[in-house]
Amino acid sequence: MNPHYTYFLILAASLAGPLALSFDKKVAFYKNWKYLFPAMIIPALLYIAWDIYFTSKGVWSFNPAYITGINLYNLPIEEVLFFFIVPYCCVFIYACIRAYFPNLADKRTADLFIIVLAVGLLVTGVIYAEKYYTSWTFIFTGAFILIIYAVRKFFKSFDAVSFLVSYAICLIPFLIVNGFLTAIPVVIYNNAENLGIRIYTIPFEDAFYGMLLTLMNIVIYEKLKTQNSPQGPAGKPKTQNV
Repeated sequence: MNPHYTYFLILAASLAGPLALSFDKKVAFYKNWKYLFPAMIIPALLYIAWDIYFTSKGVWSFNPAYITGINLYNLPIEEVLFFFIVPYCCVFIYACIRAYFPNLADKRTADLFIIVLAVGLLVTGVIYAEKYYTSWTFIFTGAFILIIYAVRKFFKSFDAVSFLVSYAICLIPFLIVNGFLTAIPVVIYNNAENLGIRIYTIPFEDAFYGMLLTLMNIVIYEKLKTQNSPQGPAGKPKTQNV
């Protein structure tokens, strides 16, 4: 196998299962592609800009031995695809949780947990302001979570408990994929710009980098789905003015 296709093949393998299972009768995820694909655009553009900047600053780099050599500015095309393929897989898992477990309880505890997490991330991000990867990832993730709750009426379709359960499941394939990318290594991190805490070979910050990417996609996906559906977020008909 040509090693230059390593990153591409890792992404293709990641997408294969969720894409095939998107036609499951109960979830029927393919029917929601019209909401998902538009929802991917803004997060992908933001992450691509973020990635371009961090690559230029040497926060991370890419091993030329394991990429095709096709670039968008200073990013391998595979890295650009990452910001569409990973969200697809994660939102698919989220949709499965919503379909198979529609009545997950203890939503107040989930809301409290995610708010406390957001505050903790913000504080940690400020403390480690000199470390680009740590500070940017923690502050952006914490701030986005708090924005959701600050304008909760606008994002009323967001379900924290479903998100937390689905992201906990997403972490398994996410860490496996990132494990390959960092162990080979395809992606090389500058340890001066992170906490130096590793999950196997994966920087600790990756868990929250992935959380923000997934959260942004899910929030926008749910917003578009609710706006364009005859039913509300809980499956109740929308009220109409008479």
